[in-house]
Amino acid sequence: MPELPEVERATTLLRSIAKGNRIIWVGTSEDNLVFQGLLSHEDFGREITGRVVKDTFRYGKYFYIELEGAGKMPLLHFGMTGMLHVRGQPTLQYRSKIRESPDIWPPKFMKFILHIEGKTPGTITEVAFSDARRLGRIRLAIHPREEPPISELGFDPILSMPPLWEFQALVLKRSCPIKALLLDQSFSAGVGNYLADEILYQAKVHPEQRCNTLQQPQVEALHREVADPLDLQTSLGERRFEPSGEPATVKWITVGGRTSAFVAEVQCLPHKHRAGKTETTTEDESDLTPLSSDNDNSPAASPRKRKVKSESTRRKSIASAHTGEPLREKRPRLKRH
Repeated sequence: MPELPEVERATTLLRSIAKGNRIIWVGTSEDNLVFQGLLSHEDFGREITGRVVKDTFRYGKYFYIELEGAGKMPLLHFGMTGMLHVRGQPTLQYRSKIRESPDIWPPKFMKFILHIEGKTPGTITEVAFSDARRLGRIRLAIHPREEPPISELGFDPILSMPPLWEFQALVLKRSCPIKALLLDQSFSAGVGNYLADEILYQAKVHPEQRCNTLQQPQVEALHREVADPLDLQTSLGERRFEPSGEPATVKWITVGGRTSAFVAEVQCLPHKHRAGKTETTTEDESDLTPLSSDNDNSPAASPRKRKVKSESTRRKSIASAHTGEPLREKRPRLKRH
């Protein structure tokens, strides 16, 4: 999924093309799932055609186009597979096995194309928004920063990172795993699964560690890494290294319903004290209750429930053990129709 760095690059790209220029025409394709809050996809085109782009902005994983004149402005979210294409230029893609040729136009799964007047008179630049899995969102808003969904988000690590003392208070009052908190968009807007793994690796914090058990040096390290997400452009690969320089293997667990990567030699889970016995969790599977996250639309997996025998069944089993007679099987009652 495109995360804060990818959305920041898209915002910068769109600004370099469109700022100060007029949107001559907008082509759209019908998709009632991606276009939200609109009567039709054509309303999107009608609202922004002919208006001049003042600037483009990002908050979390959302970005929007500020336009001159009265009216609403486009508010965009890439979802899982959304991306921008500029006609005639290679496409910056989050992940792709086969790169699409820039000569193919319009691109597959196109939702809209902006025809923007160029800086040279008589030239037009075409910018398309595509989304293969249809999990992206295209909206119109009068004041994008002051309306949902942006108004419901937490701090943006680049735009509104809280000072250490405030960040520490926000973290330590929670009891969920730190990985789950980082993925909560109402806490920090823009941090996704791979970015959270990288932040925790650089801060040397285990993804399962409970927030309210973090020590001061750990909180300081987390604050430092969260505040600089644009330098964390690579997700955990197959190999990492211990502080000694020896190769370390990446392990995979599930935290908060999401697959999480960590390096056991670097990210150690604190000991658990139970009835005077100390245990260390080293298994590949989390023993914590999965929590839901912003990027996971499916409900979090629930822990397995043990089947408890009823009191009557337990007594019958005891009686059967004494008499040696087998329990009689209950036959289902038949309904008359």
